Amino acid sequence: MPHVHELPDTLNRIHIMGIAGTAMGALAGMLVDAGYTVTGSDKAVYPPMSDYLDQLGIEVMEGFVAANLDRAKPDLVVVGNVIRAVYEEAQALVAGDLPYCSFPELLGMLFLRDAHSVVIAGTHGKTTTTSITAWLLEAAGKQPGFLIGGVAKNFDRTARAGGGDVFVIEGDEYDTAFFDKGPKFLHYRARTCILTSIEFDHADIYRDLDHVKESFSALMGTLPADGVLIARGDDPTVMEVAAQAPCAVQTYGPGQQWDGRVEGIDTTTGTMRFSVLRDGRPIGTYDTSLVGTHNLYNQVAAAAAALTAGATAEQLASGFPTFQGIKRRQEVLGEPGGVTVIDDFAHHPTAVKLTIEALRQRYGDRRLWVIWEPRSATSRRNTFQDDYAQAFDGANLVVVAQPYDQSGIPEDERLDAQRLLMDMQVRGLDAICLPDSLTIARTVAARCNPYDVVAVFSNGGFDGLHGKLMTRLEQRFA
Repeated sequence: MPHVHELPDTLNRIHIMGIAGTAMGALAGMLVDAGYTVTGSDKAVYPPMSDYLDQLGIEVMEGFVAANLDRAKPDLVVVGNVIRAVYEEAQALVAGDLPYCSFPELLGMLFLRDAHSVVIAGTHGKTTTTSITAWLLEAAGKQPGFLIGGVAKNFDRTARAGGGDVFVIEGDEYDTAFFDKGPKFLHYRARTCILTSIEFDHADIYRDLDHVKESFSALMGTLPADGVLIARGDDPTVMEVAAQAPCAVQTYGPGQQWDGRVEGIDTTTGTMRFSVLRDGRPIGTYDTSLVGTHNLYNQVAAAAAALTAGATAEQLASGFPTFQGIKRRQEVLGEPGGVTVIDDFAHHPTAVKLTIEALRQRYGDRRLWVIWEPRSATSRRNTFQDDYAQAFDGANLVVVAQPYDQSGIPEDERLDAQRLLMDMQVRGLDAICLPDSLTIARTVAARCNPYDVVAVFSNGGFDGLHGKLMTRLEQRFA
């Protein structure tokens, strides 16, 4: 049976190829909630997603082999965008008679068709802003459905179907599937849309910034005339794309229709007090565990979207203070020997810079280590070679890991870690490059002092560095 655009008449068992991706794992949880039997396939699954899928009782088959389809006996197969057409399981699917579709298509058919879809899109801040928006609406009693590219601690999961008529979703610009190369967010039926930022990223699928802008322009074309676009007004690229929206456009950011003001940061408790302003007038002052200027505006955008979707300014007062954050976003893993160890997803140079600035605001003058693994498709390339040299300026000490598997990247396009190291040292940074996670854990643990802050930046598992580092710190300071 071919790629389908409607659900099969009989739908009880659903098999997800590439289930361990954050979005795919989130979808799996929603399907379990909705009463479906779910199986999946993937390779090298690591926490927190492996723990999450295990909690859901989902069988995850190792590797992408044809036998998975016989073992799963599904009524429908959902294909993740990590699946390549050359994979054995994909070839068996296309050659067989099982109906299949992409993850965004299934999401649209099952959960978004009749919902007020709130889509958060942009190069940076999507996961945090989506999580906050969903929690604000939850605190307002709206029982939203949501799908987040990370685990929001308030929900302790990445997605749910919800009990109301609002659905909040992280709008990913990455491609949909091997049989649909358009971005995922084109399938999300947005009625309210936040556009946080537009920069060049995902160098494995986008040629340049203009190519990225084409995808976001296409997203604008999906918005209905009675919808709302909440756009970062001080970003010229965002506003260039926003001009193509056929609906009302509200801007946020410094000096915009929606603005924010930091009233104070408590470095002891790690909290920030801030005000949300509309047309220059405060609509409320709130406390939050998210610190930093970029998080100020993530929360301003979330407030604007929540109000558009039916929340009140008074209800925001119960949402912001109770928001607990997101795993792998400035997440404190522990404090062995007084050393604060933090896990963060930052990998694009802008995200690295903003996260370091936020950590500096949060922890004041404490000595700040940053350990970075170039792992994403873009960070392993030399696209931002010079930008990375400046992105770490706010840290005291920087450890750069050897880039993750550059074998598929032409030599003249690879990030040069040694050159990066020298460029950072010229800028006055205490920077070193180390070959593997065990060496990094041993070196950092030996050099750390009590009261240091160690932030680990990676969009992958970093070969278990977090656990290795925590263990060695505990042993040293026992």
